[in-house]
Amino acid sequence: MIGPFYQKTFNCIALTTLILGGTAPAVAQTGYPTKPITLVVTYPPGGGADAMARLIVPKMGEALGQSIVVDNKPGAGGQIGAAAVAKAAPDGYTLMLDASSFSVNPSLYPKLPYDSLKAFQPVGVVALFPNVVLVNANFPAKNIAELTAAARKSKDAVSYASSGNGSAQHLAGALFESAAKVDMIHVPYKGGGPALNDVIGGQVPLFFGNLASTLQHVQSGKLRALAVTSGKRSAILPDVPTLSETGLAGTEIYEWNAVFAPANTPEAVVKKLAAAFQQALDSPEVKTRVAQLGGELQKSSPDQARKFIEQQINLWGRVIKERQITTE
Repeated sequence: MIGPFYQKTFNCIALTTLILGGTAPAVAQTGYPTKPITLVVTYPPGGGADAMARLIVPKMGEALGQSIVVDNKPGAGGQIGAAAVAKAAPDGYTLMLDASSFSVNPSLYPKLPYDSLKAFQPVGVVALFPNVVLVNANFPAKNIAELTAAARKSKDAVSYASSGNGSAQHLAGALFESAAKVDMIHVPYKGGGPALNDVIGGQVPLFFGNLASTLQHVQSGKLRALAVTSGKRSAILPDVPTLSETGLAGTEIYEWNAVFAPANTPEAVVKKLAAAFQQALDSPEVKTRVAQLGGELQKSSPDQARKFIEQQINLWGRVIKERQITTE
């Protein structure tokens, strides 16, 4: 038997353990964050994803009361950075900002080092940036009807450039081919810059570019915008019709960036991150910059972000299968 003194001591220890054990997770969650947060960007410095990360990070940090450090981990279409975050502790201190390639990779790469839907918890989508159907200023087609008419003359009548096989520009062109019922020549480059330069120079006539990165060339007259891929006309290109307006259905597509946490991150932490994320999107600086780039900010919950990303995965899975797109 345990003596009265030891019994009393044992009971006190047990009660203290019960209290601390029961409250520790709650304290950890309500106290989050207590140290700096790392945001892994799956693309190199200076690109669109990096720009969006550095735009929202200061505002998210203010809302959370902690600094957020951007850590660029580029490579393999976002896979290297994503794989690192998938393995990170689900405590809210390692996050990821990825691009729309996140929804392409499951169909483009049969063996990803993670399960795109199961390994991550979306926090929110930053903004949607439509593509623009662009032609060299000297190309004869002045609208989508004339472009499709030219492409229907023969399979090699029109070619389009992209930053590489399976890239956003390649997929946008493939979707256009399906919608317009045409076949064109895809000319892959090693990067968007060289591809765009050759379209401006007239070596390749057509490009499906991100509005944010090509707007300056449209405004300078080096490229002609025939249509945008958004659901409605762009405020900064109001005279350019949407592809849907030209009679091509199912062509509403965007490039986008989203913030993710590792799967199994505590719900309370995700909610706090989501609130800080939305607060960042509400800041005048973020609103102004995204509007200048032709983007549309997304006000959404983590569940709404997940539904959007699932829709994107299904869309690009269908296009990749239909057009038999590979990285080779």
